[in-house]
Amino acid sequence: MPTIHLVTELPGPKSKALVARREAATPRGAAKLTPVAIASASGAAVTDVDGNTLLDFAGGIGVLAVGHCPPTVVEALQKQSADLIHLCAIVGTYEPYVKVAELLNEVTPGDFPKKTVLLNSGAEALETAIKIARSATGRPAVIVFEGAYHGRTNLTLAMTSKYSLFKKGFGPFAPEIYRLPFPNLYRRPAEMSEDQFIDDCIARLENALIAQVDPSAVAAIVIETVQGEGGFIATPPRFLQRIRELCTQHGIVYVADEVQCGFGRTGKLFAVEHYGIAPDLLCTAKSLAAGMPLAAVTGRAEIMDGPHPGGLGGTYSGNPLACVAAVEAIHMIRQPEFLDRANQIGGLLRETLLDLQAEISLIGDVRGLGPMMLMELVKDRAAKTPASDETLQVTQECFKRGLIAIRAGLYSNCIRFLPPLNITDEQVHEGMGIIAEALRVVAK
Repeated sequence: MPTIHLVTELPGPKSKALVARREAATPRGAAKLTPVAIASASGAAVTDVDGNTLLDFAGGIGVLAVGHCPPTVVEALQKQSADLIHLCAIVGTYEPYVKVAELLNEVTPGDFPKKTVLLNSGAEALETAIKIARSATGRPAVIVFEGAYHGRTNLTLAMTSKYSLFKKGFGPFAPEIYRLPFPNLYRRPAEMSEDQFIDDCIARLENALIAQVDPSAVAAIVIETVQGEGGFIATPPRFLQRIRELCTQHGIVYVADEVQCGFGRTGKLFAVEHYGIAPDLLCTAKSLAAGMPLAAVTGRAEIMDGPHPGGLGGTYSGNPLACVAAVEAIHMIRQPEFLDRANQIGGLLRETLLDLQAEISLIGDVRGLGPMMLMELVKDRAAKTPASDETLQVTQECFKRGLIAIRAGLYSNCIRFLPPLNITDEQVHEGMGIIAEALRVVAK
């Protein structure tokens, strides 16, 4: 039986009414992907206030690796809410807070003593990682890369690359941020091979440590192992290895942003495990707590201990409810069978997308790591001209048919696939059938 079941046009009348109330009560800057209002959800399915059931390929923008409302998480939340909803970790200690930190110290890459600090959001984790790196090294500068997305706070906006959507009108931004080219292999110069382009990006990185900032002034190099908002671009192994070498050589803190690509999204618990490299600090959020607001920075104990007592923390950071959700989510995602299933999903997505690419010239590139898959749409494959309007049209055609799909990329010309990793084969095929239909409609 199909998951999608539509009883009204989308959006239905009750969705329209609730969305109208939202628009009247909230600023236009807090935008929305779809005009639908959701009442409940389970697994990969969401049901709106009109009784329509839709298939969710956005997954809370990468938050729901274990799906909507997993029973063990729901049970843990219900039990915890009867015992302790809030204390504040600054005030006292409670078991779930300690358990999450211990689990993260255990499962993150790196054979060295680790410590973890808990926060509320991915942006807060990245900002905290910079505070820790600066405190531990006594240095001010931070190196980031084109295409990066690190958050919406002032410091993380300075680190984020996509200007028009995220940064326009919000400056001035925090200083001492140095942005360097990222090896996006799909958009490399036509005359360069992949290896030549990677060599060139490495050379630019090395030159920046002479021409832009001295290594002795650099606190951290921050990089997404797989760029999320930038378009699901996996960092080439040689480039990431060179970053690790430079950080080790110059005493720079290597910070891995795995807010979106962590917790099973690439078929391993952390994307950096594909590379056999251990960062000094690793930032997580999104799927860490199955939809509850929780983030973390985990890393080398001696670096994590850099800030003075009282220099880290927040009122809600490591809330008991979020922590018990994280304990359950980590236990689920770390299981070999869960990760095996994630890779099976990735194989299904990749196979279907490659078949569609062979049929539809609008698809310029299919890429990703494991189930973290994406297609980039272009008007012309040779020129690689971004098909931004067409990409929006594809997502709208998907929505009409009951599939929630989400864009990405510097040019907003990519469709990324972030379904719950416990989605069924039938649901994958159902959703990809709608993707195919929407592409054919728009391509005509």
